[in-house]
Amino acid sequence: MSELIVLGYEDRAVANRAFAAVQKLEDSHVVELTGIAVVSVDADGETHVDTPARREGRVALSATAGALWGMVLGMIILTPGIGVVGAAVGGLIGKLSQMGVDNKFRDKVRSLLAPGSSAVVIMASKVDEDRFAAAMEEFGGTVLKTSLPEESERELAEQLAGTDSTD
Repeated sequence: MSELIVLGYEDRAVANRAFAAVQKLEDSHVVELTGIAVVSVDADGETHVDTPARREGRVALSATAGALWGMVLGMIILTPGIGVVGAAVGGLIGKLSQMGVDNKFRDKVRSLLAPGSSAVVIMASKVDEDRFAAAMEEFGGTVLKTSLPEESERELAEQLAGTDSTD
């Protein structure tokens, strides 16, 4: 089971420090990351996403893990109804809803992302809750969290890879 954790901050600099702290927690085996990004909204309401690969040239995720993370991140921060969605993407959106990332959770995340604010979005396969909370306490902010059941996550990864076993 993966955990989807969103840490919301009113200040981008604090979000950037929290982002770096989470990466150090991964090095200390407090958290095993599947994906991490800083999402910030500028004064004009434009959304910007920074990932470790973009910032530091860290090793990229596997293609399937990267696609899964991209889909999860996109479905959380994108507003519904933007553009035309093909049948395959529609199926993935449906699968994501089945994974527990419902509209209510997404609405809460979007409410954190007012102009001028930022959030660290984390998808983790393992989290030592107590050590993680203690390490992140110094940054304050708002914490939102949901679990992604392993079976649903595996099915979504298979669908993304084109090997859906439910056919």
